[in-house]
Amino acid sequence: MKKIFTIMALAAALVSAAPAKAQIKLGLKGGLNVTSMSFDKEVFNGSNQTGFFVGPTVKVTLPLVGLGLDAAALYDQRDIESKDEDGAETISQKNINIPINLRYGIGLGSMASIYFAAGPQFGFNVGQKNFFDGDFEMKKSNLSVNLGAGVSLVNHVEIGFTYNIACGKTGEFNIGESVGNQVFHRTKSARMNAWQISAAYYF
Repeated sequence: MKKIFTIMALAAALVSAAPAKAQIKLGLKGGLNVTSMSFDKEVFNGSNQTGFFVGPTVKVTLPLVGLGLDAAALYDQRDIESKDEDGAETISQKNINIPINLRYGIGLGSMASIYFAAGPQFGFNVGQKNFFDGDFEMKKSNLSVNLGAGVSLVNHVEIGFTYNIACGKTGEFNIGESVGNQVFHRTKSARMNAWQISAAYYF
């Protein structure tokens, strides 16, 4: 929890450090993600699954033309249906994700604009961490990168599309192999990426 509060404090500091002429808007953001887990097929096969995210967000429009920032604190759930020789099991990652993005917007008139956004996302596991009787362990925290674009309408509504790319491993699978009377263990790592579609309303 200390890490979560530290990142949220950093995001708040970035917002408070914005120039006096900057425009700050608070809002609510939610959406769907389609998750793909990259994993060695000798362990199991995972299929793409949908999930969701929701939480408060803040957008800062800087006095420099087109530039801005956004940050959020999102409850994010991603499910993967995995299959191995023993059957199927759902791996569910439940995170508090804190994305902090740099934005560049292009106006299309007084009623609409398009934007491009990119930045880091800090994730903290708040759900189950062990699956397959403890053989698969989800990391307690993870770092990823967001690349996205979207459209802003009437200064209040935003529709966005984002590709979230995991940096490093999301979890590890412990594989035990018996050779004679000895058991040898090795690990295989997994990465969880996601396509996301979101909607936000700023007050």
